[in-house]
Amino acid sequence: MDEEAPLLAETTDSKTPAKNHTRDVHILSSAFLLIFLAYSAAQNLESTINTEEDLGTISLGILYSSFTVFSLVASLVVRYLGSKNALVLGTTGYWLFIAANLKPTWYTMVPASLYLGFAASIIWVAEGTYITSTARSHAHDCNLHEGTVIGKFNGEFWGMFASTQLIGNLLSLALLSGGTGGSTSGTTLLFIVFLCSMTLGTVLMCFLQKRDGKGEESLPDSSVSFYSSIISLSKSVITPLCDLRMLLIIPLIAYSGLQQAFVWAEFTKDIVEPALGVSGVAGAMVVYGAFDAICSLTVGRLTSGLKSVTLIVSAGAFIQFIVFLWILLKYCLTSEGLGTVYLFLIAAALGIGDGVLNTQLSALLGMLFKHDTEGAFAQLKVWQSASIAVVFFMSPYISLLVMLVVMVAAVCIAVVGFLFLTLQVERAFSSHDADI
Repeated sequence: MDEEAPLLAETTDSKTPAKNHTRDVHILSSAFLLIFLAYSAAQNLESTINTEEDLGTISLGILYSSFTVFSLVASLVVRYLGSKNALVLGTTGYWLFIAANLKPTWYTMVPASLYLGFAASIIWVAEGTYITSTARSHAHDCNLHEGTVIGKFNGEFWGMFASTQLIGNLLSLALLSGGTGGSTSGTTLLFIVFLCSMTLGTVLMCFLQKRDGKGEESLPDSSVSFYSSIISLSKSVITPLCDLRMLLIIPLIAYSGLQQAFVWAEFTKDIVEPALGVSGVAGAMVVYGAFDAICSLTVGRLTSGLKSVTLIVSAGAFIQFIVFLWILLKYCLTSEGLGTVYLFLIAAALGIGDGVLNTQLSALLGMLFKHDTEGAFAQLKVWQSASIAVVFFMSPYISLLVMLVVMVAAVCIAVVGFLFLTLQVERAFSSHDADI
């Protein structure tokens, strides 16, 4: 019995960390669900409820421009605070933005948008870092394939995240029905409910385990801290751009931002609303969110390595390419627009493509950039947010047909760069195995 007791204790200790890893993924996914079901639905409504002087659209453009700039320093902030603390701090920007919508003016929305750009940059870099760190720990403790675990954890997270569009838009439909989309009483109640949801998400985020000790050590001498910070910042911004792998993946990252902004700014305004009205926008986004969530959960479980990522990304990009090309030809050849069924099929296809890109980009960066996870995910958000900001600012000045041509060209360039990347990585592994 004395010999069996240590063995039993060792077995129990080995199982506990594994349970904690999966528990943290559940908590993180649930917290993001509560926060972003509010933000995603509010973002979809900005151009509809804050129409005076294009306040809603301009606020989103300012937000994503701020997001782009602060993403350059986000990795440094996350390293200093630690991923958990950065996640909690990041939620405050979303809470403030929703609160500003209770009294939307230039004096409330612009500062809130600027601060949200900072908060969003650190919360998304911290999310990618935290998920990847958790997956690696889980794979190590359970003796599992690292790529498979990264894919599974990202699939769960992005599946939950994608359902924010489904739940948030259903909530908007329920609370705004019976009046116009811009009625004061309906929107006030909606944003109060959103604030409550975000508060719960922030509280839930506090129950995460810390994944590192960064930011908890005693601060070094101020001069040393200053110079080390400058060096760290330059490395986080410049070093990834000196890596051929990052240069080849940037077009795909930028495209992922373009296709999201296309759905938010063009698809809803120029395709869905003229055919189905304002209420149809929420319905189309419900379909989009549902298929985004289902796809994220499915392809996350199918991800096991670079080959699976290549096949999944190629399939998702091909689906979106066909959709963009079909809309382009349909609108050129007819003046009647698209039928209701076709609109929901397009929404479903766009949701599938978004689910593919979200899960696979996160998994790919986690696999390829193990030694600089924060820097890699900072680059992800820099190029994504910059692409989104460009679409929001240019949307009032370009036609739908021009935007569709841009999307077709962007997806082709992104896929070519990505396929070249996979060939380079496979060639590097082959030469490495040959040397061994």
